[in-house]
Amino acid sequence: MIGRDAMTVNHGMVFKVYGWLESLHWAAFPARCALCGAAGLTRREICRGCRDDLPWQQQACDRCGERLPGAGGPGAPVCGRCRRRPPPFDRTRAVFAYEAPVSHLLREFKFRGRLPNGRLLGDLMAGALAAHTGPLPDRVVPVPLHPARQRRRGFNQAMELARPVADRLGVPLAPSLCRRVRNTMPQSELGGSQRRGNVRRAFAVTAPAPPHVAIVDDVMTSTSTAAALASSLRRAGARRIEVWVCARASG
Repeated sequence: MIGRDAMTVNHGMVFKVYGWLESLHWAAFPARCALCGAAGLTRREICRGCRDDLPWQQQACDRCGERLPGAGGPGAPVCGRCRRRPPPFDRTRAVFAYEAPVSHLLREFKFRGRLPNGRLLGDLMAGALAAHTGPLPDRVVPVPLHPARQRRRGFNQAMELARPVADRLGVPLAPSLCRRVRNTMPQSELGGSQRRGNVRRAFAVTAPAPPHVAIVDDVMTSTSTAAALASSLRRAGARRIEVWVCARASG
């Protein structure tokens, strides 16, 4: 059996090298806002005004991240759907609502390979999650792509977002803890009931899961992908599972 340590990225060394390269990049190419072209914030391709105008997710269900109307009462708000049928994960943290311009930045990143958008969104996501309340997870787990799709795309968008999050929070990144064993259809092309069937038994966990994990993905719509992966991690021993997504679309 592959040891857990062998599957956990030595993110300290990786990010030291990454930090040197990043410093050289920003020295040669000062940041410009990806949305309006103005001078960007330090090492960020976004200006203060555009950053403040992004669709930051506000009041939302603590379990599934769906936006809720009103300010809500005391304690963590939970939507009626999650009260009736709780998902197999314990908490969702969505940084943005899936609205313009975040939706545009994500589509350009994911489908057109614009990696600077992923770097920007991952950095913003990391900053927001740094205000995380409660115990940090033992591992950060990006939602895996099937190898065939990753070869076609050239990268895993969840992994690109998870890197800065893991680095900022000081939590080990475990990209090999889970594998996608079925080459499923893109969830964006399917309806709600089809999405659930599409990802059923799509994931396998390669070693005992740590007690507390955080799944990272780009967009959550129906919760089907997160639920399928969380169920696999739960069977492998995880007791607390959080889902951290860049953006939450209306399910």
